[in-house]
Amino acid sequence: MTTSSARSAAIIGAGQTGVTAALGLLDNGFDVTLYSEREQAQLRDGIPASGTALIFGAAQRAEESLGLNTYLATAPLSTGQSVRVLNDGAEDVAFDGWFDGARGVAVDTRLKADDRLTLFQQRGGRFVVQPVDPERLDAIAAKADLTLVATGRGGLSSLFPVDPARTVYDAPQRSLLAFTVTGLPHGPEIFAHRSTAGGAHNAFTVVTDQGESWWGPYLHKDAGPTWAFLGWARPGSDWERRFATVTSARSALQVTTGLHRDYIDWDLPEVSALRVIDEDPHSWLTGAVTQLVRTAVGHTASGHPVAALGDTAVAFDPIAGQGAQGGLVQSAALVRKAAAHDGPFDAAWLSAAFDEFYDHRARAAQLVTRLFLADPELSGYGGLFFAAASGSARFASKLFGLLDDPRPFESVTSEAAAKQLITDFTGEPADELLARFVPAGTFQRSGLAFSAV
Repeated sequence: MTTSSARSAAIIGAGQTGVTAALGLLDNGFDVTLYSEREQAQLRDGIPASGTALIFGAAQRAEESLGLNTYLATAPLSTGQSVRVLNDGAEDVAFDGWFDGARGVAVDTRLKADDRLTLFQQRGGRFVVQPVDPERLDAIAAKADLTLVATGRGGLSSLFPVDPARTVYDAPQRSLLAFTVTGLPHGPEIFAHRSTAGGAHNAFTVVTDQGESWWGPYLHKDAGPTWAFLGWARPGSDWERRFATVTSARSALQVTTGLHRDYIDWDLPEVSALRVIDEDPHSWLTGAVTQLVRTAVGHTASGHPVAALGDTAVAFDPIAGQGAQGGLVQSAALVRKAAAHDGPFDAAWLSAAFDEFYDHRARAAQLVTRLFLADPELSGYGGLFFAAASGSARFASKLFGLLDDPRPFESVTSEAAAKQLITDFTGEPADELLARFVPAGTFQRSGLAFSAV
């Protein structure tokens, strides 16, 4: 262990979560070394963003508690979400919900990590560019009081076995496509057919036999205010086959434009106006995520305890936006606990810190993600919630409030409990509200003229 007066911390992984924790610990008096296998310039310009990283109130407050830039002053913000559900070919559900007392902000994780890495080094943190394998981690952990692993779902995650008691899936539930594009502003004329808020509301669409799509305002590291797309394809679907053909940003936009032409034509004028970001060849990403929880603490060959952080600890399908938010909330909580702790960061302390985070957020966040994935065990509740949201603006707002604070959904363990939550959120009997549901019949189509953008 260190012999200096400052306690030492080592963090493996310089993505958004790792560098956020590193800067937080540094500012709380720790002697911090941050390890990365890539140089800073490559972290910013040589890899794709890990996702849209849309965050709401709790995650924004976590950043603020560490004195970090939330980008609320510079990024295009979202104030709600517009939903369309195409159910077995029928235009079934349409509603527009305003976020419950929060604003969403989606910032390029490469920009955030780069900004925070620069601050980290300016304030005296050590940044070491060096691959870290289990043998090297053993040597690092032997010298540090606190060692955190934030290498994402790959890297050193195998040091932390999957926790079967907290994990539901053994395979990805969707294939994913993500990319960023430019060419549209964020004013009320954009997606005006979906919402009076226009481009300030995210556009979320469910095609029940294919998957889901999402468009939202985004701050790109080079192009500034832009638009991000996320697509989720069900196994064996036409969307999955189309996503598999994507090999570039241009082909990602072409595939997605075709998908809208064939399945989501009400949004086609907006999508047809978009264009790729030529200065960023890494503006796209395909893949799949198995949602799972790993044991909080691993041990190196010599028995030194190391803790998993962010996606290394809990991997989320991004459909409910819980990955980036969870990593930030976990980092801020761990920094606060570590700064107040006067003792060894042993396995018991590390496990207790993770259990507190899991109980406070991650367990509920998993459930809400499963809800939006239409998990068979929860899909009945989702049907009730979407029907209620189409008849109650208040419920629509509260439903999307679960993306910020997922804990209220933990009470939903039966249809009766789902209806009780609807009643609690709206102040009116759920059965009366649900009885008013009328299928949309036909969604309003975009009237956007290309000359307007």
